[in-house]
Amino acid sequence: MRIVVAMSGGVDSSVAAALLAEQGHDVIGLSMQLYPSTASGQGPSAGSGQVPTDGAQASATSDERFGSCCTLDDLHDARRVASVIGFPHYIVNFERQFQETVVSNFVREYASGRTPLPCAHCNSDLKFSTLLDRARGLGAEHVATGHYARVEQRADGTWLLRRSSDEDKDQSYFLFSLTQDQLARAVFPVGTLTKPRVREEARRLGLRVADKPDSQEICFVPDGDYAAFVARRQPDVAHSGTIVDEQGQQLGTHGGIHRFTVGQRKGLGVSASIPLYVLRIDAETSTITVGPRQALEHSMLTASAVNWIALEPPAEWVSVTAQIRHRHRPAAARVRSLPGQRAELVFDVPQPAITPGQAVVFYDDDVVVGGGWID
Repeated sequence: MRIVVAMSGGVDSSVAAALLAEQGHDVIGLSMQLYPSTASGQGPSAGSGQVPTDGAQASATSDERFGSCCTLDDLHDARRVASVIGFPHYIVNFERQFQETVVSNFVREYASGRTPLPCAHCNSDLKFSTLLDRARGLGAEHVATGHYARVEQRADGTWLLRRSSDEDKDQSYFLFSLTQDQLARAVFPVGTLTKPRVREEARRLGLRVADKPDSQEICFVPDGDYAAFVARRQPDVAHSGTIVDEQGQQLGTHGGIHRFTVGQRKGLGVSASIPLYVLRIDAETSTITVGPRQALEHSMLTASAVNWIALEPPAEWVSVTAQIRHRHRPAAARVRSLPGQRAELVFDVPQPAITPGQAVVFYDDDVVVGGGWID
């Protein structure tokens, strides 16, 4: 079977490609060039197989640098893996799509007082949707990635998204928006392995990326200064506003709502007798409301752009466990659908820092029931 493998240059996608090739599949490696070749002062060398399928270049400013995910060095690592294993590898230029789909969303969300989740948008809106089209053009019906997740088909023909066998590395949270068509064509070769086992396989296969560290930051903000990045992209967001307590009493001022996220404690610029946390962000009035930690806890949320995978949108309450962040411990809840691809969820026990802009994902044991974006 011909399978296109999305190769980031890391150990997970490299092992995924190598295992599929070892199983006898006709593997084609595709890497996404997301940043301008001038961003790090070099581009793929001649003969790299670069395929600039989209000529538009990203409008990155000259002082921007990029992190340890999908950099040009990573593209070289992916190419070396393909050479060692012996399958073709191509680089596709997704700079424009990445800017439009992921980076612009990131800036808009922070500017509107929400906290974005760019990895989920990159996986579903860019990686799968675009690479599936590229795969068809190469005569392949499946796309494989190095995600820690599992996909399987039920007896009735529908597809399920399941958690990884490695609970510590599970990435199903970021894949909640995959459609039935996308799941039918998705392959996750490392989803049944643990991270240590993946590194062992890389050593067995002679891959130089066996001990390559994982990326720990948002790739296009490697220094972690999200506020500065947003301000460079949208300068008008950096206007002052007020910081108030729950009673509306002014405690201080701030230099822009993009500097804050719900649940934030550090860097508030106000002093009090007890620790204060960001409770709400009002983009219209540029007001930040702060309060004690217990005021962060809430039982109910609504979500939009909800994707139901394992069942039809439930008009009545359904029991699930739910995650409101990637590292959030799944909590018991009940959920029901609302008109307009929306949903309402109520936790059995109040949860801290339910944050607009983040994803809420519903599970039945290890099966992803569905998920959406917290309003």
